[in-house]
Amino acid sequence: MFESIVGRKRKGKATVSLPFGNLPEPFRGMPVIDPDFFYGETAETCARICETQAIDPKAQTLDLGRCIFCGLCEEACGARGIRFSPDPHMPYGKREHLVIGDTTPESPIADRTLRSLLGRSLHLREVSAGGCNGCDLEAQALGNPVFDLQRFGIDFVASPRHADGLLVTGPVSRNMKEALIKTYEAVAEPRIVIATGACAISGGIFRGSYAVEDGVGSVLPVDVYIPGCPPHPLTLLSALLGFFARYPGKIPPSFPTPRT
Repeated sequence: MFESIVGRKRKGKATVSLPFGNLPEPFRGMPVIDPDFFYGETAETCARICETQAIDPKAQTLDLGRCIFCGLCEEACGARGIRFSPDPHMPYGKREHLVIGDTTPESPIADRTLRSLLGRSLHLREVSAGGCNGCDLEAQALGNPVFDLQRFGIDFVASPRHADGLLVTGPVSRNMKEALIKTYEAVAEPRIVIATGACAISGGIFRGSYAVEDGVGSVLPVDVYIPGCPPHPLTLLSALLGFFARYPGKIPPSFPTPRT
């Protein structure tokens, strides 16, 4: 017992602090777009290399809902015009908030009623709707001692009847469509739906396939979209806390102070 206590003391605190820092390499975070990116041939080159058509030179936008963060566009233009930063904070919220250009739309915050009901305790049922399980693994990592999602009053539950909403991953395969709808109907109102990852947002690399529904939004009303392929646990944490607690920034009094 004494050796265990000494070992724990030597290891120190593993949990990330608030506000948390940048993503470790080789993870890619928020893309940085140079002001002149869309006014030359660089954007056309990057758009041709993008398999998910996330870059639109004509509209001068980058759709984070389609981006799979592969980095091929950054390589194609030699990091001139567009590059991926280590910043885990990315736009989230409605679908249009993920389309960025000269400016990044401000991510929304849950309305006062929803925050008053779910701001202190949020229980989610995770549904893997036909994806590669990458997003599921990152979401599961939120429960480990490093990210410690439970310190914020947020947890995953085994039954939709115990949940306040769904966290959905994958493009929603046709075989999962009915199961997803039934799971959603089993959640008591008010309920939320969080589409996690490029597949859940737009279909990702499966977009246009006969076997998928091209994202959760074509099946259920989505309240929060979180980009990434897969989104890092810090990106997930940033979106969840930001939507319900005006974080990053000052944590309001209505939200529990995290354990240290």
